Amino acid sequence: MAKKSPSVQRTALLAGTAALLGLLTACGSGGDGTASSPTTLPGTAAPATDGSTSAPATATDSATQSTGPSGEAATVKPSKTATSAAGASGRCHTSELRASVGRNDPGAGQENFPIVLTNASSRTCTVRGFPGAAFVDASGKQLGPDPKRESGSTLTTVTLAPGRSAWAGLTFSNPEVSGADPATPAALLVTPPDERASLKVTWTGGQVPVSGNSSSVFLTVFNPGSGA
Repeated sequence: MAKKSPSVQRTALLAGTAALLGLLTACGSGGDGTASSPTTLPGTAAPATDGSTSAPATATDSATQSTGPSGEAATVKPSKTATSAAGASGRCHTSELRASVGRNDPGAGQENFPIVLTNASSRTCTVRGFPGAAFVDASGKQLGPDPKRESGSTLTTVTLAPGRSAWAGLTFSNPEVSGADPATPAALLVTPPDERASLKVTWTGGQVPVSGNSSSVFLTVFNPGSGA
């Protein structure tokens, strides 16, 4: 029998080694040649890890935002007492309330009126946050832009027993002082927090700014009482 040359032996040895490695690789991957580690499918989004896409709390959210020891945003839930009190009474609906505008308390060119909501129903209910407000003429057309919310306000849940009231501030610069374009509204439309229907109050407070310099009207959050 003829002997094989050293080069032929090395070639056969290398071929056998490659075949053995291929067999081991197939066994380790399940035998079908696919990778055992998971892969990301085309078109799938990477998971969010920094919380940057989470929505901020709003003025009417029951939860508040605070900063934890690590500097990350943390959600602080309301206490059980506050939650149960709000759940037992529920918010006041427009049909259960009566609106009025209190006496002006002017100062330094500013006009300051309390918007008052009184519980006219037979049950206890709550109001929390800012009212909606709009000056209108006799035909119901709005005069001027929507009022702005006063920044830095602290929200308080006001519990109203039947006959009790809460008030929010309505503030603007006197048009004669600021030089803003004035108008005399026929009424003020007041919308309770989280409601859609409004209450109409006859306006007797004189001229209000509707455009031009210092024409902004500001609202504050509701607090207990009539604001008198």
